[in-house]
Amino acid sequence: MGTSHRLTDGAALRDLVPRVLASLVRRGEAFDAAEDALQEALIEALRVWPEHPPRDPRAWLAAVATRRLVDARRSEAARARREEEVQAEPPPGPVSDAGDDTLFLLFTCCHPDLAPTSQVALTLRAVGGLTTREIADAFYVPEATMAQRISRAKRTLRGRRLDQPGDLAVVLRVLYLIYTTGHSERVDLAAEAIRLARQLTLATEEPEARGLLALMLLNHARWPARFDAEGRVVTLDRQDRSRWDTRAIAEGVRVLQSALVLQRPGRYQIEAAIAALHDDAASAEETDWPQILAWYDDLVALTDDPPRQDPAAVLGRAVAVGHVVGPVAGLLETDRVRGVLGDRYRWHAVRAYLHELGGDRLAAGAAYAEAARRATNVAERDHLVRQAARVRASGA
Repeated sequence: MGTSHRLTDGAALRDLVPRVLASLVRRGEAFDAAEDALQEALIEALRVWPEHPPRDPRAWLAAVATRRLVDARRSEAARARREEEVQAEPPPGPVSDAGDDTLFLLFTCCHPDLAPTSQVALTLRAVGGLTTREIADAFYVPEATMAQRISRAKRTLRGRRLDQPGDLAVVLRVLYLIYTTGHSERVDLAAEAIRLARQLTLATEEPEARGLLALMLLNHARWPARFDAEGRVVTLDRQDRSRWDTRAIAEGVRVLQSALVLQRPGRYQIEAAIAALHDDAASAEETDWPQILAWYDDLVALTDDPPRQDPAAVLGRAVAVGHVVGPVAGLLETDRVRGVLGDRYRWHAVRAYLHELGGDRLAAGAAYAEAARRATNVAERDHLVRQAARVRASGA
């Protein structure tokens, strides 16, 4: 009874799914057909395993899914041709380990022919093992809408060669997008992104993969202090740092150090180094702004073309300049990217912060109000409205 219970446990099945799906796709099965067959195998497993648990659950699922694929082929008009192709294929090689399977599926789901939203949805479905309803809830869209999005993604992959190396940068971008999407009542996407990033670091020695994991850990460590009891946003300088997750910070620092020692710095490693410096400060006043500015200089230097620069990096550097050189110098930095970022609420929010840092409460209040007017996120907008009211009241 104990063994069968473990086999039908949701977490255990979720770990098996990407490994079996990867083995099917790797040997040449169409992605959508392989996933449909595996879903049928999972339904059969839930029916059979409680009474007859298999010795090798992974092999059992692969065998049943393969039978479903064969049955489906036989029912199609091109049965004879497809059966000849299957007979001509070499026998499957040895099953790769979990890390390789996860990496393979991540690259498949992040295929460049897919739109970013489809890459995220397919990754959560195939690699994360989340249900369509859970993904829909996480993105606050109807389940039918998400089902259509996933179906379109699988149709796009139909006929594509999935045995070629993909772009790791795309995989990392998708994982970070999953992390920054947020949380819902049913799914913690940030935690899911961290889980997938952990598996990715097991499958590649690329330091940027470790850099991304470190960045997410170091940022996520502050999550308990990100909102107050009423659910309102609390900015970094006002957070109760005793509520930060020190274990996550320590792990993030270790992962970051293991990446930096390879001396191939990239965006995620640099952003993680900045996050580590914030996390290391016992108070906002003790923040090592000169070191943070040095890292921002490196981050902005990664892209010399201003229109292509990361807005968060440019604005983050402006804040650092404001603390190291002075608020006026920080404002001058924002002026240089007014044409590129001037229509974004974060640009106005940063200017408001720098105006307040310099003691100009009138200008700060106006900038906070303008940032609130342009914000699209409800929580951010409400926070900026309160900031504007606070500054104006203090300057009255």
